Amino acid sequence: MRMSMKSFLKLSLSLSFLLCVYVSAAELNVYSHRHYDSDAILFKQFSEKTNIKVNVVKGSADQLIQRLVTEGKNSPADVLLTVDAGRLHRAKAAGVLQPVKSKTLLSNVPKSMRDPEGNWYGMTVRSRVIVYSKDRVKPSELSTYEALAKPEWKGRVVARSSSNIYNQSLLASIIAANGKDKALAWAKAVRKNMARAPRGSDRDQARAVAAGLADVAIMNTYYLGILANSSVAADREVTNKVGVFFPNQKNRGAHINVSGGGVTASAKNKKEAIQFLEFLTSAKSQETFGNVNYEYPVKISNNQSELLKSWGNFKADNVNLSILGANNAEAVKLFDLAGWE
Repeated sequence: MRMSMKSFLKLSLSLSFLLCVYVSAAELNVYSHRHYDSDAILFKQFSEKTNIKVNVVKGSADQLIQRLVTEGKNSPADVLLTVDAGRLHRAKAAGVLQPVKSKTLLSNVPKSMRDPEGNWYGMTVRSRVIVYSKDRVKPSELSTYEALAKPEWKGRVVARSSSNIYNQSLLASIIAANGKDKALAWAKAVRKNMARAPRGSDRDQARAVAAGLADVAIMNTYYLGILANSSVAADREVTNKVGVFFPNQKNRGAHINVSGGGVTASAKNKKEAIQFLEFLTSAKSQETFGNVNYEYPVKISNNQSELLKSWGNFKADNVNLSILGANNAEAVKLFDLAGWE
């Protein structure tokens, strides 16, 4: 049966329309512990680039991991995003992630910042540094995390609770570097050197130093970025009163950690999930994380953020971050023995 040119064109247009509908119908379900403007920007860019709609479910890391466990193979989640290698290790141990292989991810993410078996990949970097009072402390007085245990810092240190995953990962890195006994001795001594009982957020530690309640604080760089760009003038002033010191530059380097993600064990859209992680670890996306959320790229030397540059270059500890997850339970135990609330 012969078809007129007019009918053929109508059929072609109809088929093209149906194909477009099919392509744009692709979706990706993301369980995310992150809650930042940078992520919303990048999710939108990913959708515009790929025609893949990104649906986001937010919650704490523990809530999302437990939800994945409960939902099992019926979970709609394709990707889990969270902060800290300790939490990523928990997700892997709970069996809610699956190993994936991608030449792009292997190229984008340094070996030390990804799970050796491919269950998760780092996405952004934060360094846990010593923040000091510019008025009362000279940078030459600072050296290592270990040195904060010395008597001269008695009553001069502030830090948050040991229940915080960031502190747990720091102690886990000290266990990896120095062994359990020395790590316990360090935790005991630093706790005795504190100006007050551990409490508050990382930003509260910087505020305490700026207010003169302590001379140094242990905190993540990312939170200084938040203070520096706060709508509250008093918080912006905090960053004018404190300096950033990267410890252990003459040996293993400053402790770092990652936020990262993995493809869920239940993923129905595995190909798209891998594509999503590749996009988030691309150079352009990494620049957005730095400029909008004050996080270093996983390739730290590629940092383009002027604020982060203002803190100076630093040597990072290159221990594989999966080890920090493996040491997490021991770190919690040592904190309890040290009396670090």
